[in-house]
Amino acid sequence: MEAILHGFILAFGLILPLGVQNVFVFTQGATQPRVSRALPAVLAASLCDTLLILLAVYGVSAVVLQFEALRIVLMLAGGVFLLYMGVTLWRSRPSATSGGISARALPASKQMLFAASVSLLNPHALLDTIGVIGTSALVYESADRLCFAAACIVVSWLWFVGLAGAGSALRRFDGSGRLMILFNKGSALFIWVTALYLLWNLAQDTLF
Repeated sequence: MEAILHGFILAFGLILPLGVQNVFVFTQGATQPRVSRALPAVLAASLCDTLLILLAVYGVSAVVLQFEALRIVLMLAGGVFLLYMGVTLWRSRPSATSGGISARALPASKQMLFAASVSLLNPHALLDTIGVIGTSALVYESADRLCFAAACIVVSWLWFVGLAGAGSALRRFDGSGRLMILFNKGSALFIWVTALYLLWNLAQDTLF
């Protein structure tokens, strides 16, 4: 029970702050005509988090971070992708029909690709997962460690389902689509700042 409670509280604390992954899932919930159409984004984000949590708890991902070249490639790819995603959000415009549903709501394949990208091409998320969840799991053994990992995973799945639902609720409330335009632009600005911060850190590490 202690391991489950620990995993639940820790995972909730890590996933709660606004992040690119959260913004993307929420946006898809808001732009799709039905919340069920945002399930590909929810599934991809949740599955990626599940993978990262399992790798962190059982120590496999720590090996990856030992390769400096791989870390640099990961950070560069993540920064470039976030810049592109910001442009996509900034240019998106809700239509005047269908209660302000965005004309740029993504199909299932692109939802899954984008969700996986913002989940796996985010070095800070990887470091947080390994550094916090991975090290916290070291105090448990066998069954308790599994319970700890399961609690973290359950929180992740419930959170992303809730985000998509919240986005869908915003779409129904915002019939004109004006709030969605503001949200998209605010999200784009947030993502650009995240990308520039990531690339700046990369430049600091490699050039100075």
